Amino acid sequence: MSKPRIAVVLFNLGGPDRPEAIKPFLLNLFSDPAILRVPFFVRPLLARIIARARVKPATENYALLGGKSPLLELTEAQARALEEALPEFETRCFVAMRYWHPFAAQTVREVRDWNPDEIVLLPLYPQYSTTTTGSSLTDWRAAAAAAGLAKPVTSLCCYHDHPGFIAATAAMVRQSYEAALAELPVGARLRVLFSAHGLPETIIKGGDPYQYQVEQTVAAVVAQLAIDGLDRAICYQSRATPQVWIGPSTDAEVEQAGHDKVAVLVVPIAFVSEHSETLVELDVEYRELAHKAGVAAYFRTPAANSDPGFIGALADMVRAGRQNGPGLCAMTASGVCPAGHVDCPHRRAGTAA
Repeated sequence: MSKPRIAVVLFNLGGPDRPEAIKPFLLNLFSDPAILRVPFFVRPLLARIIARARVKPATENYALLGGKSPLLELTEAQARALEEALPEFETRCFVAMRYWHPFAAQTVREVRDWNPDEIVLLPLYPQYSTTTTGSSLTDWRAAAAAAGLAKPVTSLCCYHDHPGFIAATAAMVRQSYEAALAELPVGARLRVLFSAHGLPETIIKGGDPYQYQVEQTVAAVVAQLAIDGLDRAICYQSRATPQVWIGPSTDAEVEQAGHDKVAVLVVPIAFVSEHSETLVELDVEYRELAHKAGVAAYFRTPAANSDPGFIGALADMVRAGRQNGPGLCAMTASGVCPAGHVDCPHRRAGTAA
């Protein structure tokens, strides 16, 4: 008997692959109506203004990374590792990026030409947001329709408290936490800052479940760690527009740690791959801020990348998704988001029904 032929599509934001790509990457990002929520006739002009203003600092950041983002190579490595973790299927993992190559339209054609029996869409965003998973899935559906790709599709919308994801994350946090303690004087205080990418408050108040799911992830990881008296905080980084964003901000929490005379361990709780927000913002900018603020010591937990526990969790989600699909599947322990989170895709589907 032949194995089922499964195409797994990994979604991520993407990143510029050379210095010349930085400006068009930023323009693609801020032209997305899921990101820049202004009237359609204003968006093109405003996107160009914001992108132009951010080109110089972004170019300086990517220069520290060799002039490009490492995200595509890291995502491709995750794809190859996930293929190996699913030997019971004839699995091929594809990569679709939202704001730079390979775009969904290109990946759709590759999937169509491979001719799978079924497709599993797996966003590399553990917590659902309309700005990330929602935007990527919408983009994919449009590209698939245009290319005539018609196969059974299972969409894994979120896995913020999936047991395997939580166990893998907690294991990485524990390892870095113990390594940090080993470098500190006996009795020194260590605060864990769970840092996630921020969003404008208006998006959260409009019903986006992202902040709720980030909080659920942190609660589950802390419970798994079971460290008595763990000093921790949730904070948000990467503010990109003049609007009010959700907080507290990561930089404010780093400064507070300096005031409190504690060391910090920063955990990128919503990023599963290293990229500019971790390698530059966390490792360079906030490290320098910590030094200036008098933070006793600064440590960071690495992103999951191709961590075996994380890849194993993704493989389990693909298996479970196939059993529950086709359709929209939440790989979570808590199920549908509570009332009020109207942008939860399951709540939207229920409303539409």
